[in-house]
Amino acid sequence: MKKIKAAIVGLGRIASLLEEDALREKPCTHAGAVTSSDDCFIAAGCDTNEERRKLFAEKWSCNGTQVQVFSDAAQMLSLLKPEIFIIATHPDSHYHYCRIASEMQVPVVICEKPLADSIGKAKKIAKLAASGGITIITNHERRYSLDYIRIKEILEEESFGALISVHAKLYMGKTMRLLDQLWHDGTHLADAIMFLTDSVLKHRRTWGASLTSRSGTAWLDGELQQHKSSSASPRLCVRSSGIPVLIEIGAGRDHLVFEIEFSCERGRLRIGNGIFEIWESVPSPYAEKFRSLKNTEETFPGVTGYFANMIKDAAACVKDPKKKPVSGAADGLRVIEYLNSVKKWRS
Repeated sequence: MKKIKAAIVGLGRIASLLEEDALREKPCTHAGAVTSSDDCFIAAGCDTNEERRKLFAEKWSCNGTQVQVFSDAAQMLSLLKPEIFIIATHPDSHYHYCRIASEMQVPVVICEKPLADSIGKAKKIAKLAASGGITIITNHERRYSLDYIRIKEILEEESFGALISVHAKLYMGKTMRLLDQLWHDGTHLADAIMFLTDSVLKHRRTWGASLTSRSGTAWLDGELQQHKSSSASPRLCVRSSGIPVLIEIGAGRDHLVFEIEFSCERGRLRIGNGIFEIWESVPSPYAEKFRSLKNTEETFPGVTGYFANMIKDAAACVKDPKKKPVSGAADGLRVIEYLNSVKKWRS
């Protein structure tokens, strides 16, 4: 069977360099995901930086196959005509490359998060995808991660009763501006909440530290609303409407925290970086006629497959142009709409 040809623009960390991190689950980059796939292969990479082009070609050319490198993405697409085009550049260039891919009739585009650096560009990208001529996948990787998928199953089954509230935390070191944290990994946080509840996250107000600050903590008060175009789990979508969401964005810490807690009638679920916890309500061992939460000790064995499953989704979209991706451009737009509403809010 003929393998699907993939090409990448932007040969930095998420495209290739992070594969050298000995502690990360592999694959953890776009190039690593493509080369680990039985369906795809890397035909070329593009970057304006000559050193990055050289490193990319050296690392990913193997088994007698030479990966070509370019300094111009339009030239790369024109000459090689890949079926998958991966955009791993800065968000301000995402629409530019999506438009070129659309004009050159590339079947599937994988676009790094956030989908764009502005609401206007995000809408243009979503419009390209809605036209039907191109499938655009937003790399919200937790939609492909098996541990998050397990939490989604529990919420959908209402194993611990109805969902009551959501509390999320994001800390990214001591001095990163809170707004930058929000646009960097808050993108994943907001999308994961919407994905897991099959709802749309809406912002209501902000309090605490200013989002332009590099210190302190800001709290984003929001709620879940019904997902009008939901198809995955309409029951959960309706049940989640109106549920409060509190997101905590903080600086001053010397560590990374990314976690989401779902409080349910009869239990609690926690998921995040290095976190997978399921707590159930049981008769309290501390006081009569009360109930307490007990860790079920359920763990998540094995790898999550977050990058490998993303490229599988892209390959499936190449094979079936009518397939709806797990993480589409519309999903990416909803996150930008949320981030934009937070950015515009004034106390």
